[in-house]
Amino acid sequence: MARDTLLAALEVGWADPARLHAEGRRAAALLDRAREVVAAGLGVRPAEVSFLPGGPTALSKAVEGVAYAARRRGARTVASAVEHSAVLVPARARAAAADDARLLAEVAVDAAGRLDLGAWREALAVPGTVVAALQSANGEVGTRQPLGPAHEAASAQGIPLVVDAMASLGRDAVPTEWDVLVGDARSWGGPPLGLLVVREGVRWQWSGSRADVEHGRWDVSPWVPLALAAAEAWQQTSATRASDSELTRALVDDVRSAASAVPDTQVVGDPEDRLPHVVTFSSLYVDGEAVVNALDAAGISVASGSACTSSTLEPSHVLVAMGVLTHGNVRVTLPLPAVSPTLSEDVAAFTTALAPTIRSVRDQLGVGDL
Repeated sequence: MARDTLLAALEVGWADPARLHAEGRRAAALLDRAREVVAAGLGVRPAEVSFLPGGPTALSKAVEGVAYAARRRGARTVASAVEHSAVLVPARARAAAADDARLLAEVAVDAAGRLDLGAWREALAVPGTVVAALQSANGEVGTRQPLGPAHEAASAQGIPLVVDAMASLGRDAVPTEWDVLVGDARSWGGPPLGLLVVREGVRWQWSGSRADVEHGRWDVSPWVPLALAAAEAWQQTSATRASDSELTRALVDDVRSAASAVPDTQVVGDPEDRLPHVVTFSSLYVDGEAVVNALDAAGISVASGSACTSSTLEPSHVLVAMGVLTHGNVRVTLPLPAVSPTLSEDVAAFTTALAPTIRSVRDQLGVGDL
């Protein structure tokens, strides 16, 4: 188990892997082993893999490194309008600081959350564009993105494509069409640890890099026990991914059906071409936070709002970009079956409680008869 690996690693991998004493050399060897395991799972070389403090940190650093390496050619970023806040917020800040809105193109998506490829190609053709960012699949609505055509369009313009796979790694097939890849070990049942993968030959440079730390992609060596736990979790998840995906896809179908049966409720995202473990729906006449709290009181944990900014009360930027209902938003992300042995029973309890809970919240607000 990843938990057992983490605890065991505290005994042997606690030292700084940059040190030359025996404990440091042992920690460095363990870190190399963890990197090799993850690299093999991704089909890349170990030298292309770096561990960072978290997925969002790795994502912002991925974009920053590509842009900094190409700073003499321009500073423009192209991203879909449903990207993670770790991409959009810094890019908007850079455009605002330069007083030039052209430095960021937020490419539209359709009602399912899928990229408009025509608009993507047009945005990439604008002079001064140096980095493109696109999710493998959206972590809020589950819709997969057309990485193949998107990568082909970026490559035709000589622009590296940064792919955010935080929501999909360990839960869906490993993406292959990318230049820089980002992941988060939490998605495959590991600890909070970011993954930054830069293909050999891709120009990537960080202004504050130290060449001897994580291949120049970070300034502090990762904590070795976390890396070992992430590698162990990856091996466990990879061994059961096919069966896990089959189970969670069926359970998400159950959630989609239950939500669709609730009056004035819209289930969003592509019903087929999607992640197997994510579903989002919205209900009229209720507040998403009120529904989440009511379900929580019944022992059911779900979320509301954007997956990357859930601490705010702002409407989900993903749903806004899709042009779908944002009121009464509920987001369900199913855990790995190994983490939740009662997953099927928990989903059954959720689907049974859903309609009465929304009805109760509407009644409390005096809108039950609308």
